[in-house]
Amino acid sequence: MRSSKAERVGIIGGGLGGLAAACTLAARGYAVTVFERNGWLGGKATTVWGAGFRFDAGPTIVTIPSVLRRVFAEAGRRLEDHLDLTRLDPQWRCFFDDGSVLDLLQDPKRMAAGLDRFSPGTNSGRGYLDFQRLSQRLNDISQRHFFHKPIGGLTDMFDLRSSFDPKVLGDVLAMRLGRSVAGTVRSFMPDPRVAQMMDHFTQYVGSSPYGSPAVLCGIAHMQTDEGIWYPRGGTRAVPVALEKLARELGVEFRADTGIAKVLVQGGAVTGVRTDQGVEIPLRAIIANSDSVRTHRDLIGGSVGARFERRRGYEAACSGVVLYLGLNRRYGHLAHHDFVFSRDPREEFEWIYKKGEPAPDPTCYLAATRCTEPGTAPAGGEALYVLVHTPYLRPHHDWKRMLPAYRKVILGKLRRSGGMPDIEERIVFESVLTPQDIQDRYQVLNGAIYGLASHGRFLGAFKPGNRSPDLKGLYLAGGAAHPGPGMPMVLMSGWIAADALDKDGAVERQPEGERASPAPRGELVAA
Repeated sequence: MRSSKAERVGIIGGGLGGLAAACTLAARGYAVTVFERNGWLGGKATTVWGAGFRFDAGPTIVTIPSVLRRVFAEAGRRLEDHLDLTRLDPQWRCFFDDGSVLDLLQDPKRMAAGLDRFSPGTNSGRGYLDFQRLSQRLNDISQRHFFHKPIGGLTDMFDLRSSFDPKVLGDVLAMRLGRSVAGTVRSFMPDPRVAQMMDHFTQYVGSSPYGSPAVLCGIAHMQTDEGIWYPRGGTRAVPVALEKLARELGVEFRADTGIAKVLVQGGAVTGVRTDQGVEIPLRAIIANSDSVRTHRDLIGGSVGARFERRRGYEAACSGVVLYLGLNRRYGHLAHHDFVFSRDPREEFEWIYKKGEPAPDPTCYLAATRCTEPGTAPAGGEALYVLVHTPYLRPHHDWKRMLPAYRKVILGKLRRSGGMPDIEERIVFESVLTPQDIQDRYQVLNGAIYGLASHGRFLGAFKPGNRSPDLKGLYLAGGAAHPGPGMPMVLMSGWIAADALDKDGAVERQPEGERASPAPRGELVAA
């Protein structure tokens, strides 16, 4: 048998995808080392603290918890024993430019009844139920052909042998190839406010509903089926729970260790070179780093060039986040809220076509004290405000742009969000800009959500999890299949690990040689 050192699997990046992959592989008996350039695990799922306030730095909710449940089940564990999840219903509270307010409820029948009251005489309730039936069909297709598999394109979903199967043909037709999310939504929803609310299911993938394929409408059913959840301790609790599981399974972590190069010989990966110049032999690698930058910066050469030519991948949107500690709460806010722009087409045109911040943006809010009082001092609020912006262009200088755009955001909250005195209530403030996101996470052009999902035929497809160019290289994260958002990133890690396992390129450790569980606790540099 080969030495256990030669059989080690390396994971570049300790984000959520990397942690899911590490737990899955370790549970199946592989020796795993995770390399993380930062001093913490979890990527964007970290925390901002200040003056007694606590904010989720990146993602703020858990959707599709069954994905996390699958990762824990690999090790024979129950998710509920590791995370304390609270269901949020209403899922969102929506504030529109005309002053109207609408709650998004999990139960479709209750939601439909609410829509008939909100928009009488438009049959919006029936339209919503019809849309949900389509969404369920699209989600069923995704579950059969798209999720939990290393997909890179349509040919990976449907093989030639099944192409004349009536059921498969029906699935292809139901995907509404060539139709956009926005067009599909508006074919069901006559009220433009309701349509704008439903457009924002695609904001989980950081793309314009006018340019995204209709199959992404399946996200709506995923959310109503499994709900929206808030983990006690914030979304930071998710990587903490995964790290604890990984350590118990014997995963090795190397913090503050960036990777400068993926080593390749004979068309296969052989290891990595760290930023300190240390070369570490590895039998296989899962890159939880941005897939475009991995190929451009860590691999390069003909392989890197071929990867970028394959689809001409474009970054998804970026964003500005204001972390606002308020000395008084706003009682009209739910845990999650949208303060919508006056004109969604104008907003998306600015962000995705003009490449400039929208003059009247949609603001996403998380008022976490609604669910967890400990996130703010008594009487106060830890208000998270996210506004989507274009990915970084060469002329964007956010040190110069931020003060003016902060005024735009706060002005929107004053006018449309029912917060006329918000600036007077701010006692703590921190900010994250697109430049900060690029510098901290080494993602393509400061994108929050990896790669854009634009293209009405192929927009849902990201780079496949199994590299077609290098043996032993696998991809995970928001810039790999199935795409961005916490559940999809976690799924990408599981898929990459499962593909590696099925390929049989790495020997598992014999029971007697498997590492003892590492000490519990926070991440420490190795």
